Amino acid sequence: MSATQDRRIVVRVDDVTAGYLPGVNILTKCNLTAREGELIGIIGPNGAGKSTLLKSIFGLVHVRDGSIALDGEDITNLRANQLVARGVGFIPQTDNVFPSLTIEENLQMGVFQKPSLFAERLAFVTEVFPDLAPRLKQRAGGLSGGERQMVAMGRALMMDPKVLLLDEPSAGLSPVRQDEAFIRVSEINKAGVTCIMVEQNARRCLQICDRGYVLDQGHDAYTGTGRELLHDPKVMELYLGTLGSEQNAATGVHRRVAE
Repeated sequence: MSATQDRRIVVRVDDVTAGYLPGVNILTKCNLTAREGELIGIIGPNGAGKSTLLKSIFGLVHVRDGSIALDGEDITNLRANQLVARGVGFIPQTDNVFPSLTIEENLQMGVFQKPSLFAERLAFVTEVFPDLAPRLKQRAGGLSGGERQMVAMGRALMMDPKVLLLDEPSAGLSPVRQDEAFIRVSEINKAGVTCIMVEQNARRCLQICDRGYVLDQGHDAYTGTGRELLHDPKVMELYLGTLGSEQNAATGVHRRVAE
């Protein structure tokens, strides 16, 4: 057993079936496991159910079958505010800041359930994102997309989450800003936060994640380490495109690796 497998399981998704409309399932018996301190990447084609999986974990999409556990306790279909209190943070792809509020006020919203934590957590967040410190009085509505993403990440960190769910943190950003977003995710993960990230930029996602899941038609089709998935010929052909013939002799990945 590897050192990673020795770590406790923070999030476990078991055979989850979920969807937005009655009788229409986006996820069908989908599985995922995230261990303490891991950075998990979720990739796959458009419509595969990647964002739906995150929203199901965060209580925004109703789970019809299966279960979701946090630290071994069932959290299936709990409300978002209950999940935040239990240590789950969520950063949506769009509308992820309060534009009329200052950066400081946005961060205060992150601890509205425990305002006494504000000073302590503000010190932590500005250590992770030092660019925020001199700009706390600036309104979030005047920030660039990358800067808004940083504020959204900071706000999610204010409650000291056990796990952070990130829905396409690089979406809509320039190539330079995309790279900055991935660096921020890595820094958050290195600070001790388990991260589960959905990404359209599959290559970059797999380059930085510990393990990845490929979703296809609402199901976890493949899983393996980021390196395994990045170099697997079948994953390359179906989801990443041709990366070059010299990479085609790479290792395979396991289907639904047993934990």
